[in-house]
Order: sequence, then structure tokens, then C-alpha cells
Amino acid sequence: MNKILVIDDEAALRDLIELVLRRENYEVRTAENGSAGLTALDAFQPDLVVLDLMLPDCSGYDLCKEITKRQAVPVIMLSAKNEIIDKVLGLELGAEDYMTKPFDNRELLARIKVVLRRAQNSGLPAEAEDTRITHEELTFDLETRVVQKGGVPVALTAKEFRILETLLKRPDKIYTRDELLEIVWGYDFMGDSRSVDMTIMRLRKKLEDDAENPKYIRTVYGFGYQLGGGSA
Repeated sequence: MNKILVIDDEAALRDLIELVLRRENYEVRTAENGSAGLTALDAFQPDLVVLDLMLPDCSGYDLCKEITKRQAVPVIMLSAKNEIIDKVLGLELGAEDYMTKPFDNRELLARIKVVLRRAQNSGLPAEAEDTRITHEELTFDLETRVVQKGGVPVALTAKEFRILETLLKRPDKIYTRDELLEIVWGYDFMGDSRSVDMTIMRLRKKLEDDAENPKYIRTVYGFGYQLGGGSA
């Protein structure tokens, strides 16, 4: 049973989403603000978060960044704002999907299923063998979704995790920005390849000793990105 956390200050909508999700046999926890949402996140360990952009105690954008920093969990953002810039900002800050209010419950369910399926497929190993990939100081566990550098856990967002996973699985391959965009964001993403560059920049800050001279994520000029540092 997948676990979903719903963070929304509008009680009627929050209760409706919870009812719809429980009918689909999801385990649901709700929170009315950002502070309660983070507490529930740590205690509940959800598989997906449905997050309202407008909260009374914080910005949904800031909360999305904090959620994805703490856990590699996908986020679907809800908002009454329907401007393209708002959607792009939400997606670039770590959200997997963005829906504008009002929305049809059937569409929300469909998007939740797609996001969960994509997250689960990216996080599961092809065979039930050793789920860890070791590359120099990095240890990457596909099953627990834990990344460590020198034995110290590194908190990655879902997209950062997926980019690193993609590079680690094919250390010999040079991935173009468009390839990473399709693998990580999906073919229907409304942004552009700058999202890949921004995510890799944040990933380098977390993994590299010197982000200006990266060792693990190498830029191949004119082509794209490749795993660097040594043999996997």
C-alpha cells in the first residue's frame, strides 16, 4: 500500500483528497501547514507528497525544496496559479508534477499513479541481487535510495537521485541534456534543458569536493554529461 502525504490548508479540499485516495486503497496522512507537513514527512515516510503552493506559514516552493532535500520523495504541487512561470519554477525546485485548481479528482489520481510508477521503476533494481553501486567514495543503494559519500549520507532530491543513478548505471555513456531530460523529467516536461544543468549544479555541490572542478559528474563539452573519477 503506497503512502501519500497531503499538505493543504484548505480543510474541505484536504478532506476530499484524503477520501478519494483512501477509496483507491492509499494510506493517507494530512497536514494543514508547512510545519505540520515536515513533522508528518519525517514520521510517515510517504511514497509521494501532494503539496499546496499557498500555505499560511511558508511558501510551497520553499517547502518543496525542504521536502526533497530531506527525502528522495516525489512531489505533486497544487496551485490556483496557472502561469507557465509558476509551473516551471515548481518543477525546477523539485516537484514531479504541477496541477492547477480546480482539478478533476480522476486526473489527480491518474497523475499520482504515473508519478508513483515512474519513481518505483527508477528505484528498483532489475534483478534481486546486490542493490548497491559503488564508485570510488560514493555508495548508491537502489533499494533503500540512500546515497553515501565516504560513509556519510548525502540528502538528494528525487531528480538528483535519478540523474546520479542514470550516470552510475552506464559509466561509459555520455548522456545528452535531452536524454537526461526525458529520463528524469519525462517526455511531457514543459521546461527546457537548463533544468538539467541546474540540477547537476546542485548535485555537484552535494557530491564534489570542488564543484568548480567536478570529479564525479564530468561535462563533455559539445555532448553532455558522463560519470567521471574512475571505473565503476
